[in-house]
Amino acid sequence: MLLIPLANASAEVSPAANELFNIFGLPVTNSMVTGWVVSILLIIAIKLMVGRASLVPSKGQALVEALVTFVRDTTLPIVGKKAFRMSLPVILGLFFYILIQNWSGLLPGVGSLGTGHMVDGHFHITDPWIRPANADWNGTIALALVTMIAWLFIVLKSDGPVVLIKDLFGNKADKKEVGNFMWMALWPIFLIVGVIEVVSILIRPLTLSVRLFGNIYGGESLLHQTGFIFPFYFLELIVGFVQPLVFILLFSVYVGLICNHGDGEEHH
Repeated sequence: MLLIPLANASAEVSPAANELFNIFGLPVTNSMVTGWVVSILLIIAIKLMVGRASLVPSKGQALVEALVTFVRDTTLPIVGKKAFRMSLPVILGLFFYILIQNWSGLLPGVGSLGTGHMVDGHFHITDPWIRPANADWNGTIALALVTMIAWLFIVLKSDGPVVLIKDLFGNKADKKEVGNFMWMALWPIFLIVGVIEVVSILIRPLTLSVRLFGNIYGGESLLHQTGFIFPFYFLELIVGFVQPLVFILLFSVYVGLICNHGDGEEHH
């Protein structure tokens, strides 16, 4: 086994994360370690940038406040005022975590340092030490499951189970406008629509995780195949920012579909 220099790294990227070691029989992969390290560094960096909050913000505090304001102004109209207070910590956590994890894959040495052997005069990596957390489908599935658990908690805490069931299976027609006969006739249709909606909710963790994993893994593979040339590197910087934005917008839509009924409007 050989230590792989960055310049001679293999262009191939494995779709599966590599196990580095195990703890009590549980595997610990390179993407898990990268995720833990980046998360710790993110917490430390924000703490150092903000320090003790003041009325006259430092440059670091101003940058963090600008990002928080951007996320808040983007998602508030979607989530609605009623559930926004509970949703904002989740939205901010998802945005910053996914953003930094995505950009961590652009750092020198990520995916191109590890151990391997010679193949046709070139080093071939078999066990990379560092891998972006979001380039591992296991990581994005876990992230999506945590997101949907947070969604369910916020919806139940904000509106309650009765409102959730009515939103999914209730008759949305106005009885006074359509008449008694048509209102009764619409019940089977709304029940079927409710079942379809439940199925769509159940597959949300899959769609959220696959979208994020596919974009980040595809970008990682592209960079390795093209030798990290600047146009593709810049493209991945943009993709790394767009993906967390898409993720939190989808989460906001999921919450808003149940909890956002317009200012001053409540369920009866």
